[in-house]
Amino acid sequence: MISMRVGEIAEVVGGTLHNVDPDVVVTGSVEFDSRKVTEGSVFIAFPGARVDGHDFAETAIAQGAVVVLAAREVPAPAILVPEVPRPETNAEAYAHDATGATASVIAALSKLARHIVEQTGVRVIGVTGSAGKTSTKDFLASLLDQAVAPPGSFNNEIGLPYTALRCTNDTKYLVAEMSARGVGHIRHLTEVTPPHIGVVLNVGSAHLGEFGSRETIAEAKGELIEALPADGVAVLNADDPAVMGMAFRTKAKVVRFSTQQEAEYFATDITLDALARPSFVLHTPVGDRQVSLQVHGEHQVGNALAAVGAALEAGGDLDAVVDKLEAHTAASAHRMDVRTRADGVVIINDAYNANPDSMRAGLAALARTAQGRSWAVLGQMGELGAEALDEHRRLADVIVELGIDRLVVVGVDVHAHALAEAAQVREIPTLIADSSDAAINLIAEELQPKDAVLVKASFAEGLWDVATGLIEACLTEK
Repeated sequence: MISMRVGEIAEVVGGTLHNVDPDVVVTGSVEFDSRKVTEGSVFIAFPGARVDGHDFAETAIAQGAVVVLAAREVPAPAILVPEVPRPETNAEAYAHDATGATASVIAALSKLARHIVEQTGVRVIGVTGSAGKTSTKDFLASLLDQAVAPPGSFNNEIGLPYTALRCTNDTKYLVAEMSARGVGHIRHLTEVTPPHIGVVLNVGSAHLGEFGSRETIAEAKGELIEALPADGVAVLNADDPAVMGMAFRTKAKVVRFSTQQEAEYFATDITLDALARPSFVLHTPVGDRQVSLQVHGEHQVGNALAAVGAALEAGGDLDAVVDKLEAHTAASAHRMDVRTRADGVVIINDAYNANPDSMRAGLAALARTAQGRSWAVLGQMGELGAEALDEHRRLADVIVELGIDRLVVVGVDVHAHALAEAAQVREIPTLIADSSDAAINLIAEELQPKDAVLVKASFAEGLWDVATGLIEACLTEK
């Protein structure tokens, strides 16, 4: 964060000073994990049902923080933030489940982040979509010089302002990954970090249970495009009609990207190598280039096109962008992380999250990668609402279509059972494991050289433990 006096921060967030000199200067980062506090930091005391940050105020000061941003008095130098009124609309309450002190701290964090964005003059590039946000964000972080981007999926009402607070006067771009749990949420994020370029990847069925319909999802994702200024740029997926329907919602310039048709940014001659790494011809308004990616899965081509479009529209040089694109490797944990064991078994750890679209993409990458047998190790996809059971059953059809050899279903929930039953009806060789440890034990004994294993489920399942266990099993054997 840029250096600021404590008194200035209090003025920005509308807080009052408690046992602190207003002229003390913040020179470090803003942290809500006391273990990450360093000299000159601000510690954000988030209240919580299980852990209350206010209980760690003294610890944070002892570790070097100069002030605590708090919702109540603490035995430490602090800025006390005022209680916020109960929000009247969903747009005012991205944290619609946050009340009282938590909402107050979130509001203060948002105000401080907006101030930092304005003071540094960074150009904000917003990225949203039902799938691919984090991969596209990671591409952009590689393609843009002097860019700040969130680690992992810091894309909500806490993670986005936290990321914005990492900007300094040397930062040129802020890549803002934006998620939503309802209509109005992305609008809130665009008020914290006003975008100049907006990227919309797709409208799928992720979080369908919370939104209720794909039309509502499209309404919410399009809030990013509505927030763009007239001199901004909307980068839209030409292959998704719901995304292209957003074009009328902005006065900004609209450019398209596509893997299926001609557009401002499109790909032709897509091929995959033995590890499902794509190569293609990149077409842009300023020239064409042959590109070979170091990330895995054909679905990454669309993410790369979106990132290239945003980077070039931001003023990037084509040759420099392509060089960085080809050098880019997976940056976020448990996302298409492909490892080849000493015995030749390929483990694809894509267990960070899952929805029907990303499941199909992951299974397609598995089918393309396997030189021996292919193993799909799958857990439930969360937040799909009324369509959840049917979506899990449909995965069995995808497995048959792609010729996946083995299915291992992990979990005891009804969705896992629905997938297992549908697979057995289709005579797919299927194993059922009630835990990650059980899955590791079932698979490790049967793996053969050149087999490939995809591990994928929603975040709550923690299925990356299976991928780690299968890699370690080979090391233990050696």
